[in-house]
Amino acid sequence: MNKTFICIFNIVFLTMAGVFATFPRSTFSELERRELATVPEFSVDKLKDGTYAKEISEWFSDSEPFRDQLMTLSMGLKQHLALSLGNGEDDIVFHASDQQDSNEENQEVAEDDNRNIADFDGGDLADENAKLATAGIIIVGSGPNVRALNAYGGDANGGVSYAETANAYQEAFGGKVQVYCMVIPTSTEFYLPEKAKKLSRPQLPTIRNIYSHLLPQVKAVDCYTPLSQHVKEDIYLRTDHHWAPLGAFYAAQKFAQVAKVPFKDLSNYDKVVVHGYVGSMYGYSHDIAVKNAPEDFVSYEPRGVQYTTTYITYTLSKGFNITHESAPAKGEFFFHFKDGSTAAYCTFMGGDTKITQVRTSTKNGRRLIILKDSFGNALPGYLFFSFEEIHVIDTRYFTKNMKQYVEANKITDILFANNIYKAYSGGSAKACMRFLTQSGALPSTPSESGNTEKKKEKPKEKEKATPKEQEKTETPKHETTETPQEPTETSTL
Repeated sequence: MNKTFICIFNIVFLTMAGVFATFPRSTFSELERRELATVPEFSVDKLKDGTYAKEISEWFSDSEPFRDQLMTLSMGLKQHLALSLGNGEDDIVFHASDQQDSNEENQEVAEDDNRNIADFDGGDLADENAKLATAGIIIVGSGPNVRALNAYGGDANGGVSYAETANAYQEAFGGKVQVYCMVIPTSTEFYLPEKAKKLSRPQLPTIRNIYSHLLPQVKAVDCYTPLSQHVKEDIYLRTDHHWAPLGAFYAAQKFAQVAKVPFKDLSNYDKVVVHGYVGSMYGYSHDIAVKNAPEDFVSYEPRGVQYTTTYITYTLSKGFNITHESAPAKGEFFFHFKDGSTAAYCTFMGGDTKITQVRTSTKNGRRLIILKDSFGNALPGYLFFSFEEIHVIDTRYFTKNMKQYVEANKITDILFANNIYKAYSGGSAKACMRFLTQSGALPSTPSESGNTEKKKEKPKEKEKATPKEQEKTETPKHETTETPQEPTETSTL
């Protein structure tokens, strides 16, 4: 028996060694949505100090053949060993992270569906609490109804710097520009079962605290209330950390009401569906149940309004510094993806590392800037009936001076639209404050060590001209206007 066991073990070992030594190396991981390590460049200095051997080891382990298949197999085995607190539809599984900050990746989406890391600086105790809270993912339900949720650890006193930044913008621009503040809750707030409440903290107290610190001149946009009224609809994605486009519709509707601009209902939009979508939470949780519960990604494209989209696209270094910006170039606002594509959330503008300007046929003199994280990508498409121009700026990627930009583009409205993690952490607030005073020029010698707003980051794919599987879209060419809808609701805030 011992000889038989040893013989079988040797055969398995030699087979695996042969596969890993001779089969083609993996170059891209669909599961992790990133380019894998490549063969490092050789140099005598790197050989002497041991760097080359380390890089070779990292390449060999990172680019192993059949990487995604082996990881999927590992996830399947892990599912059977996971600690389950319930049965059937009441299943709750908590996935702890190997590192405290690994789930910071869950907060952002970059172009061509690679994931970024959120701006968690950890500068004070409150930020550290939020940072620690994102160290796990909660999987609830079973079968086709599985939902992956991010734990939240912020307290009721957090997010003050976000409000103070909105205040600073209102003071900087005075009566020429109206500033709005929107804090977007995540799906955990509405879909975490009662029996799992101890795994996360409520987000509403933080949102209320942020709004309570706004100046009277700054207008809060309570998207929490309309979202809470539509929780039985598909307002959040089950397999991704983002909200669904339908959730963004209700938030945009509320913003239009506060801003007193026209707004169209969904009958004025074409529905576009990507079937079989599995989002970011599969790779982050390493839970095969998420992969086995694909969903429809449903977006909406406006009819009856003319619009043209212009992009200034940034190029990033490995340290996430902006090294180059393109000349303004026209492009599509909406991108199309095939069924099963994991990049469907890049439907809007194709990603984040750019400044987007949309000119519409709505001639009312209102020009909006949206200062956002990736949650905000789904908002502007619902506002083409509402504003003459919409400028979309990601808080991680903007080199110009904001005061000069606002004046040059005759901006009348600025909306801060960020998810609860970004609003709480302070990273977006610091970046936006810097925009008011920065010179507006690219750094001449960007550092590869990473900028101050990006810590503990993993390599990211270089930006591509268009997302994978992009299909050209036709821009509707009909102009129309309508008075704002005034939904009646009782505010939760």
